[in-house]
Amino acid sequence: MREPRTSGGAARAGRRGAVREVPAATTDITFAYAPDIDGRADAGEVVWAWVPYEDDPAQGKDRPLLVVGARDGVLHALMLSSRAPDPWEERDWTALGAGPWDRGGRPSYVALDRLFELPEDGIRREGAVLDADRFRRVCTALLRRHGRA
Repeated sequence: MREPRTSGGAARAGRRGAVREVPAATTDITFAYAPDIDGRADAGEVVWAWVPYEDDPAQGKDRPLLVVGARDGVLHALMLSSRAPDPWEERDWTALGAGPWDRGGRPSYVALDRLFELPEDGIRREGAVLDADRFRRVCTALLRRHGRA
């Protein structure tokens, strides 16, 4: 895995759970499904952290992220949403389905166009473990979205 380059996304310096957006199309990620509910975030786990808004990186909110990889204490994660994508956005999202990370049991979608990195200690909490099959589907969709599959 190559060290990611930063993009225009901003991190909230000093704020626990702050993330920075990195360009998914130029970042090599080694996907290694390895969930272990041990207090540390691993690939295949859904965690919660503060995520900046796309249109105003100075603002954001606490939201679920799917960890897809890690390197040297830095996690790579994709944002989850319970809002179904609009038809013109569908190539940037993949359906994940319902899971214990959403208390309402609503189906979730994973954003494929925004990759985030954050320190392991930057998560607020572990939310759930995604099963291996859905994890592989997300990774395949991410690679396909960025022309690598």
